[in-house]
Amino acid sequence: MTRAVMIQGAGSNVGKSMLVAGLCRHFARQGLRVRPFKPQNMSNNAAVTADGGEIGRAQALQALACGVEPQVDMNPVLLKPETEIGAQVVVQGHRLATVRARDYAKLKPQLLKACLTSFRRLSDGCDLVIVEGAGSPAEINLRAGDIANMGFAAAADLPVILAGDIDRGGVIAQLVGTHAVLDPDDASRIEGFLVNKFRGDATLFADGMREIAARTGWTGLGIVPWFEEAWRLPAEDVMDIRSRPRDGAFRIAVPRLNRIANFDDLDPLSADPALSVEIVPPGRPLPVADLILVPGSKSTIADLAAFRANGWDIDLMAHRRRGGHVLGICGGYQMLGRSLSDPGGIEGPAATVPGLGLLDVDTVLAPKKHLARVAARDVASGAAVAGYEIHMGQTTGPDAGRGWLEVDGARAGAASADGHVLGCYLHGLFTGDAFRAAFLTRLGAAASEGQYGAGVEDVLDRLADHLAAALDLGGIERIARVIR
Repeated sequence: MTRAVMIQGAGSNVGKSMLVAGLCRHFARQGLRVRPFKPQNMSNNAAVTADGGEIGRAQALQALACGVEPQVDMNPVLLKPETEIGAQVVVQGHRLATVRARDYAKLKPQLLKACLTSFRRLSDGCDLVIVEGAGSPAEINLRAGDIANMGFAAAADLPVILAGDIDRGGVIAQLVGTHAVLDPDDASRIEGFLVNKFRGDATLFADGMREIAARTGWTGLGIVPWFEEAWRLPAEDVMDIRSRPRDGAFRIAVPRLNRIANFDDLDPLSADPALSVEIVPPGRPLPVADLILVPGSKSTIADLAAFRANGWDIDLMAHRRRGGHVLGICGGYQMLGRSLSDPGGIEGPAATVPGLGLLDVDTVLAPKKHLARVAARDVASGAAVAGYEIHMGQTTGPDAGRGWLEVDGARAGAASADGHVLGCYLHGLFTGDAFRAAFLTRLGAAASEGQYGAGVEDVLDRLADHLAAALDLGGIERIARVIR
């Protein structure tokens, strides 16, 4: 008998993903077989499943919280923005199409069916499914055809708990206002509410909780204090990336590309106390650093043009002349080459553009996306490297003959003749403690003794404890309804 409950938010970025991860870990520690589910996610930070599909990074973290492998059914619809008005649509792990926002609604009946199929399939053999909404149900202009919030809740007959964010202010208006604008049938699905990100003495908001309950009829489930260690968990949204400056540490500068993708490469570096990681927003020059890391991109040619428009190409060349190190990952790797060709118009009009010229390689984009988990070896140290590839295109050239990684007995990646400029398609490579320490030591950083994976597990445990101390978890479990 499987039960399910849906966590929706009174706005975007209220902490739904973190709440679901903490609840997953709590109930898994109680001996329940728990699974996370998000019908529709929008993110360019994806994870690759064991069978070669892709899902949102948050659902991969939530799966880790449950102690299970990520599955494509945990996030059946993933939208990956490519432009301001269009996104790639990934359904049950694989690319379906690239559509403009105005045309997306036409796909929703088909996508709802896929969401329900994945939900039923995921529910088999487990005790509890914790479903995460997207954005807010208060966006009633999007209710027709909705598959992310109340549309899915109604189709799957789920009870809902609504989360508000007090840190941004106006939480009473967030929650009571949501109740006021919702259709009565949708409002009746909400059986409880909670307030997230409280700083200070939570007892001071007791009157606020009573007012919300009186005006909505919903049950108050608790006030969650600000969780200081949230930044140690993998970030899903680019806006959640934070610089981690540390005096005297090895300095890494990361240009924040407009369509930055799969930036989980930065999480282990940001968590390492031996490193100072600075995320450089558009409009600011790249600072003096020991390493400039050019991250992945969902729209490589457009981000390369923006890279130049920001003057970062000039900063990068100055860094190179000073003897600094450069690493490009996936789209960043493609940018570092001599040229980047898109003969099929995958990212826009067919074009060939000059790259940054720091690696003697050329890239040709191709329509077929390469998705795979990869076990590799660092040639210099012999350390094991585990990661994943998620890219469209092939890179070849003389510097690719100096591959600094080894995959299935063949060299992978590329290196300049002096070894100061490196590129590869492998994401997630820094999660391995031995490789990360060996790689950074070669570049002159102090050897790190950090254990990144164990650190994430510890934070998930502390997050579960944090929620258990703040919320009526028994009440949440009682709200969960048996799936029909």
